[in-house]
Amino acid sequence: MKENISRTLLRNRIAVKISFFTNGFILANWVSRLPRIQELYSADNGTIGLVLLGLSIGAVSIMPFAGWAIIKNGSRKITLVSLIMYCMIVPLIPYMGYIPALIALYIVMGIFTGVLDVAMNAQAVMIEQQYKKPIMTSFHAFFSIGMALGAWCGALFAELNVELILHFTAIVLFSLIGVAWASRNLIYDKPDPSLKHDGPLFRLPNRALVNIGIITFCCMLGEGAMSEWSVNFMENVALSGKATAPIALSAFATAMTIGRLLGDRMRTFFGDAKIIMAGGILATVGLLATLSIATPIISIAGFFLVGLGLSTIVPIAYSISGHTKDLPPGVGLAMVTTVGYSGFLIGPPVIGFIADWQTLRIALGVVAVLFVIMTILAFRYKQN
Repeated sequence: MKENISRTLLRNRIAVKISFFTNGFILANWVSRLPRIQELYSADNGTIGLVLLGLSIGAVSIMPFAGWAIIKNGSRKITLVSLIMYCMIVPLIPYMGYIPALIALYIVMGIFTGVLDVAMNAQAVMIEQQYKKPIMTSFHAFFSIGMALGAWCGALFAELNVELILHFTAIVLFSLIGVAWASRNLIYDKPDPSLKHDGPLFRLPNRALVNIGIITFCCMLGEGAMSEWSVNFMENVALSGKATAPIALSAFATAMTIGRLLGDRMRTFFGDAKIIMAGGILATVGLLATLSIATPIISIAGFFLVGLGLSTIVPIAYSISGHTKDLPPGVGLAMVTTVGYSGFLIGPPVIGFIADWQTLRIALGVVAVLFVIMTILAFRYKQN
């Protein structure tokens, strides 16, 4: 009996890892083709920033309600619906024809990616509770693995000059195979009808979670900036070749993977605050090196350091918020992700606007300032 429970829990854990992997894999694939999307729609940096802002609006507007949706339907159902819809939307990117239609598509995409982020993390928190030890960063490692492989995949399709529709259709069909297996193995968590929960299901972060929410905001804004502007930076500032440019994104995602694979053990030895502080310092040094010495090799190394520094911060924040007393995991996560995920999505378009107003180098310098703020807040969190 005990062995059957262990096998079931293992399948649950693998299914959640597949969800994280799929999210990162698809994201990195379409992000790696942003220069081609920009060319297809004859868009400048500011216009692409506006398109990415649509993604932000969709995700951030729906995210506060994600906890309510999870309690009513269960995180398993919400995770699957969001994953499938994400897969269905991505191949439509090259077919919109006009920028307003593309923005509308990205708003819808943002809605499903925002809900997905909360739902799959709620699944991860439930599994972490059953293991009774820190394992959250291992799930996020698979998001990073997905991004790393997705970036390499995108680089290959770009090098071969494959059209966007063929590229996106191929990676979606591949992803749906994993989603089909995960659909049978995610945790069934729809609550008992007799379960009562005091207070409204729509909530913003409470005072106890504001500090960790701001840290998450700064970190996720940095993640979004690296994910969606590293390729552009490599081509237009570091002056790398088109096939070399996505390697910076892959280096960032690879470093995130390494940090997250080691993260759970580091949390046990050093504690959350020390890891966040060290990560903030490392990310700041890496980004400043990239901006100061904008050559392809130095930039790739710098993006690697940024990824290593940021790798464990968001999993730690999600773990803390998901284990908040007197709150179901979905509600606590929705509180922090409402603040944090807005940074991941709002940051890239804002960087696009600043890049058009000034330069991309200056725009990413603003991100370095936020890394410093994140480090300071981690020190304050240590004192609480």
